[in-house]
Amino acid sequence: MADDNVATRAPESDAQETSTGGVEQSVFPGDTRAQEGPSMGEHCTTDRPAPSGEAPTGELSKLNGVDVYVAKPSDYPHSPSKLLLLLTGGTGLKSVNNQLQADKYASEGFLVVMPDQFDRDPAPNSVDMTQIQEQATWLEQVKLKTAEGIKSFMIDMWLARHTPEKVLPILHKVIEGAKEEFADAIANGGGIYGVGYCFGAKYILILASEQSDPVASGENAPKDEEQGALNKEPLIRAGAIAHGTMVTKEDLEAVKSPVYIAAVENDPMFSEDEVLTPGRRAMEANKVEHKVQVFSGVPHGFAVLGDYDDPNIKQSQVQAFGQMLGWIQGH
Repeated sequence: MADDNVATRAPESDAQETSTGGVEQSVFPGDTRAQEGPSMGEHCTTDRPAPSGEAPTGELSKLNGVDVYVAKPSDYPHSPSKLLLLLTGGTGLKSVNNQLQADKYASEGFLVVMPDQFDRDPAPNSVDMTQIQEQATWLEQVKLKTAEGIKSFMIDMWLARHTPEKVLPILHKVIEGAKEEFADAIANGGGIYGVGYCFGAKYILILASEQSDPVASGENAPKDEEQGALNKEPLIRAGAIAHGTMVTKEDLEAVKSPVYIAAVENDPMFSEDEVLTPGRRAMEANKVEHKVQVFSGVPHGFAVLGDYDDPNIKQSQVQAFGQMLGWIQGH
């Protein structure tokens, strides 16, 4: 078993190094950065092959007007369950791998709600690029044709559409709907649990922090109690995240609920020096229960269900799932 800081190591050629341009970049095929700056890589926006012979068993439905994938334990509602909110990377709701991931948690006794946090607009690498180009304005078309990094530009456009001001209201609607639809599971677990991968990791951390009134979100939200903002308890009881993207040290500093973090060594999208280390120190100072596990020799996105040829990556994927599951089960 790995300690809190270092997990399974793959000593083969799977390592990360710095590119000649001075920007840290993974040598795993397809694990390039989507743009300059710590944003998203292709492992956040493109699925690995699904495990052979497996098919999703949950169902697509709506919860408080939001599209969701719901995976239930086989004996629910005859046996008690706990509610788990699963937030995905950029591949989103329709990803078979994400649905299978939800099913895995359901098989362990959780009633899993996986919302479409992107409002039917998953990341560009996971949809038909032709459709994206047809929807672009004339100026965007010019940029698409002339930009050296077409994928980088598309991710820029996509990220601009999916900010906390857009995503959080969707998540609040889902949580409110779950409180009515699955009140039994929430009561049985003493609250809502959360797991997040890549893009979704940031929002699990936000939901694990003190919340301002969701009705007053965005630029016009009150900044303090005198202006009418009322801080509320975190919306999740405990959370576990893997290889977050767009996470800031401020996100970690604000956490109040117990959290487990699976990180990747030398991950340019979740910097240890700029984000993870100062965030961890803040959680220690704030006496927030947490565990950080750093995995070596694996690509960003490794914990998302999907097939790899490298047995060491497969082993780390299984280990990360077990650690995340164990954390939410233990809280």
